[in-house]
Amino acid sequence: MTRMKSPLAGLFALGMAGCATLVKPLVKAPNGGSTSYQLVDDGQMAHYQLALGDVATGGEPIQRVLPVYPATQLAACLPVVVVQVQVIVGKTGRASEVRHYPVAGDPAAPIPPPFLDAVRAAVMQWRFAPLQISRWAADADGNTHAVGSDTRPFSQVYAFRFECHVGRATVSSVPAPH
Repeated sequence: MTRMKSPLAGLFALGMAGCATLVKPLVKAPNGGSTSYQLVDDGQMAHYQLALGDVATGGEPIQRVLPVYPATQLAACLPVVVVQVQVIVGKTGRASEVRHYPVAGDPAAPIPPPFLDAVRAAVMQWRFAPLQISRWAADADGNTHAVGSDTRPFSQVYAFRFECHVGRATVSSVPAPH
């Protein structure tokens, strides 16, 4: 996948950055804990370059499966574990890959495999609205109309926070790094 930087990534970046501060509400998880997620915009992700007249739509999750605190780790009741991942999404809106994406300021922090596996298993079931880039133009009268469009793959970074308090598990969102 090719990444391109652009100050014109405007609409797509703005749309995605708008989600960066939105924390999804807590939802009851199957193991008695709770879970939510957060889109992270750490400023390091490259964006598609949009030309004048281009509009990007889509890219938001439309079906989510929430990760579950690994049952094998409940007895150990580890301190807080933060798992940040980059989700690679194909043209059809299906997650095709989930990569560990080190947390800013702590890139060497070890992530116990069961936690990363739990996030991967859940996020690989997510579905996204496909990212559509439409090209618009104006005619001689100033009326705008679409002149073409294409669907493109994209990626987003999400952070998950796993906590255990006296054997009771929770999974929640993590504030975006600054």
